[in-house]
Amino acid sequence: MKGIDNKELIIALEELEKEKGIKKEYIIEAIETALVTAYKRNFDASENVKVEIDKTTGETHIYSVKEVVEAVEEPNLQISLNEAKEISKKLNIGDTVEIELTPKNFGRIAAQTAKQVIIQKLREAERNIVYTEFNDRKGEIISGIVQKADTGILIIDLGKLEGLMPIKEQIPTEKYKVNDKIKGYVLDVVRGNKGIPQAIISRASGEFVKKLFEFEIPEIYEGVIQIKSVARDPGSRCKVAVYSENPNIDPVGSCVGQRGVRIQNIINELNGEKIDVIEWNEEPSTYIASALLPAQVMAIDVKPEEKFAQVIVQDDQLSLAIGKAGQNARLAAKLTNWKIDIKSETQFREMIQNQNNSNIEE
Repeated sequence: MKGIDNKELIIALEELEKEKGIKKEYIIEAIETALVTAYKRNFDASENVKVEIDKTTGETHIYSVKEVVEAVEEPNLQISLNEAKEISKKLNIGDTVEIELTPKNFGRIAAQTAKQVIIQKLREAERNIVYTEFNDRKGEIISGIVQKADTGILIIDLGKLEGLMPIKEQIPTEKYKVNDKIKGYVLDVVRGNKGIPQAIISRASGEFVKKLFEFEIPEIYEGVIQIKSVARDPGSRCKVAVYSENPNIDPVGSCVGQRGVRIQNIINELNGEKIDVIEWNEEPSTYIASALLPAQVMAIDVKPEEKFAQVIVQDDQLSLAIGKAGQNARLAAKLTNWKIDIKSETQFREMIQNQNNSNIEE
């Protein structure tokens, strides 16, 4: 059809297939569909039309598809048996026949449509490549530059795509400015408006802390030390439970490093967030006691079936065990996944005395 250089079209599609991995047949089918729409928009919307592009030569043909009937009621959709027989004697009532059309100026429309479809499919392919590339990076730490910081949601330039950091994934104590360099954990990769891929980034996630430990501490990266659990109040405090099957390795000491140098790098990245590294233990009372550090525990009574622990501390350790606004106790409970009730020695004695008094009265 005039308006399309058939050879150039096929050559262009073959080049796209080599360079971008977009199948020639896929684009041809998309052009055919778009040409049907273009024909109906510019000529006769009531016609049933079909477009075919030769995959070898690039020649474009457009057909009006009609049903063979005895008496024509809808000329755009039907053809009489007598007329059909003139095309092919094999046609009978109920068959369909394709009649080639040569609408004026359709070549120009077809050329424009083909160009638009190719551009569209090229954009889609590039977006798919970016989506796949970054989807494979879910669970990694990524760096970017803050583009917008005044709308609640942080918008980050990650190079090939845009990163979004929702308010709940931001560290409350941090203030972000345009052009700030920032690191974050890739929670997910989604398709935004018009299929444009976007990465959901977090600095508040416990997984972000895990990845920072992995980056700074070779023993964790190599699997010699495992991170068993992380509990976090982003920007304030974090507890990390670590463990090693090798009895010759001190997992806590390895994570902290000589003079605290390893853990300090992580604290610096988190802008001063306090980090307690404790040793995980399969024995609940030992693990819970460690989780409540820096408070010292006198005694623990555990009820494994309820995952409940009654903890007794000396009177002067109560406020330390509970922590400011209950933070230490709350993080310990989250870290161990146990319900923890903390009482001072005096409170516990009073509780026992009250129970004894109640039993006597009964």
